Amino acid sequence: MHGFMENVASAEVYEIEVTPEHHRVRADKVLHALLPQFSRSRIQKFLEDGRCWRDNEALLKSDKLRTGDAVIVEVPATVAAELRPVPMNLDVLFEDEHMLALNKPANLVVHPGAGTGENTLVHGLLHHCQGKLSGIGGVERPGIVHRLDKDTTGVMVIAKSDAAFTGLANAFAERTLHKEYLALVNGVPQLLCGSIKDPIGRHSGNRLKMAVITRGRDAHSDWYRQEVFGKRCALLRVVIHTGRTHQIRVHLSHNKHVILGDVLYGFHPHTPLEESITRPLLHSSKLVLNHPVTGEPMELIAPLPADFTSILETLRRESVA
Repeated sequence: MHGFMENVASAEVYEIEVTPEHHRVRADKVLHALLPQFSRSRIQKFLEDGRCWRDNEALLKSDKLRTGDAVIVEVPATVAAELRPVPMNLDVLFEDEHMLALNKPANLVVHPGAGTGENTLVHGLLHHCQGKLSGIGGVERPGIVHRLDKDTTGVMVIAKSDAAFTGLANAFAERTLHKEYLALVNGVPQLLCGSIKDPIGRHSGNRLKMAVITRGRDAHSDWYRQEVFGKRCALLRVVIHTGRTHQIRVHLSHNKHVILGDVLYGFHPHTPLEESITRPLLHSSKLVLNHPVTGEPMELIAPLPADFTSILETLRRESVA
């Protein structure tokens, strides 16, 4: 099974950019070439455990990398220690023996890391899935195949078996899923819908940010106006065809419609209502996919969280006043 079990407080994180000589080469071969301090078998273990990421999606060893791909490799601490399952009130949307889907709340980090303590989604999944996870060497490990930002809410899928991990990772890599988000943005787009295809890469002056850059990776977001609140702001439905880090946040802010609460990408509150917003109002509302083992079509829908709903209700009242 795949996922984090080691105590990763002292884990090392490597950020790698794929060079032209490794274009269209398998991930395990590229990472072994660019991280020669690790054996080929250890690189493959990192990949099997879901520790290698391109954007926000786990890599498989057979995935082909491309020039300019930004890959993150999370190397666990040398001393392994099993994480403690922590009781957590998870909003489960679907669950069977192979996979679980949940409505992720805000202010929840997915993976353990430096400074996260035991308040991560992995800790909560270990408690929720006790006795229901397969594993390597008898150790239970939830399989995280994609991530949402700490303060982004909504649909996440988690593998409970090896077959589900491989199936889900392939679905994300091959873009066979349909992913929809709701975003409350500053200002109102003139058009009813639009498509943004600006390439995205690491921001040159701030390593925490991504940006639209000429030599970035292809990124494609379609947006649709769902609701308008005067000239003040709008609720957009966003369908993403790629999964770049911070893709929706970057695309919308680049098009002068920053997400309310998204301070990192330029949000500045001007009213008491806006000052009450404590996070980017971005929600993963729908995920449509085929079950990774049975192939059955699935439509997973996550209701909006209370803070997002409350802001919308206030805007609606103020718009008709």
